[in-house]
Amino acid sequence: MIVLLCISIALVAGLMMTRLFKRFHLPDVTSYLIAGVLLGPCLIGRLGLPGVGFASFELVDTLQPICDVALGFIAFAIGSEFRLSSLRSTGRAAVIVGIFQALTATLAVDAALLLLHLFLGDKLPVSAAVTLGAIAAATAPAATLMVVRQYKAKGPVTDILLPVVALDDAVGLVIFAISFGAAQAMESNSANIASIAVEPLLEIVLSLILGALLGWVLTFMERWFLSNRNRVAMIAGFVVLAVALSMLSFEVGGFHVKFSSLLVCMMMGTVFCNTCPNSEDLMGRADKWSAPLLTLFFVLSGAELHLDVFTDLAVVGIGVVYILARSLGKYFGSLASSRAAHCSPEIQKYLGITLLPQAGVALGMASQVGALGEIGSTIRSIVLFGVLVYELVGPTLTKMALTAAGDIKPKGPKAVTAATKA
Repeated sequence: MIVLLCISIALVAGLMMTRLFKRFHLPDVTSYLIAGVLLGPCLIGRLGLPGVGFASFELVDTLQPICDVALGFIAFAIGSEFRLSSLRSTGRAAVIVGIFQALTATLAVDAALLLLHLFLGDKLPVSAAVTLGAIAAATAPAATLMVVRQYKAKGPVTDILLPVVALDDAVGLVIFAISFGAAQAMESNSANIASIAVEPLLEIVLSLILGALLGWVLTFMERWFLSNRNRVAMIAGFVVLAVALSMLSFEVGGFHVKFSSLLVCMMMGTVFCNTCPNSEDLMGRADKWSAPLLTLFFVLSGAELHLDVFTDLAVVGIGVVYILARSLGKYFGSLASSRAAHCSPEIQKYLGITLLPQAGVALGMASQVGALGEIGSTIRSIVLFGVLVYELVGPTLTKMALTAAGDIKPKGPKAVTAATKA
């Protein structure tokens, strides 16, 4: 009963917070996250009132399956951005920008933290700096997609943004696997070069194969149903199935094989949108069905943020350097690569700002650094600090950038004024 009560209060609190912050013109994502922070174990949850807030981070963790499924729906929706008809105009540029800006963010954070290592010494070892640089590549697709949906953003920046975010996370997985493997080698004075090189590639290839297979089966089975209600239920079932199968892991020939739920669901959405004639309508209906789930996901994301990271001044200092270096890497990396790809001036100027949000993927990477011992704890605290700042500020910056680029159209009196001037 306590869990159901927490879920209901989280949903209502998240929705009420959007009304409270409406006057400040903040994106709904930010309102949900603030509601989660307030209900979390660091604030209201600390009061220990049954069902009112989350009394512990363990209670938040018990609802992790909800977050996993919500991310599955988000990745499935982003997969629709790889529709072949639209990729003909943005595909080449998205690949160039997606890869280059991720690498630039990694190199910028690596350089800044390695320089900081010269002053801090063992407080920030080289292994931690390299791992944090890899985590910097990841972007939060959830916050970006929610802002695009809420404001019905449409234009050149939005067209390239979602494919770039999707590619960004795929590139980030490879960079992290290699960098984390190198960090482990530094700490243990040994290196398994084969596993470092092969395992990330296996994860990406097998995830894409599994997602493609599920997408083809979904398209095939969709023909058996005539009502949209049953078809949407079929989509929901396959998204949950994809998330469940992505949790499988096993050993093959000395290699640890696992899947990325983001890539599996993304590829399933890509195959489905390119093979099913009714995909556009059905995916739109599925988005509406999953709206409460996504609201709960962001409230829970806020609840799991550890405010106690602010009590460690060393973590705050390193976190500030991490945030600044990553932000500069993302912005100037996308600026340079979009110029090289001959993108429009709006894309060159504003795309980098929309790539700042960071959450689920980065936290997933940070959860794997426990093998580094005390250093892993430091890395996780710095990432948590960065996520806290990025999630609260990133959606608003994304909205501002898309508005300035003209992808988000003003409403009310501003819209009338703009129309009159035109």
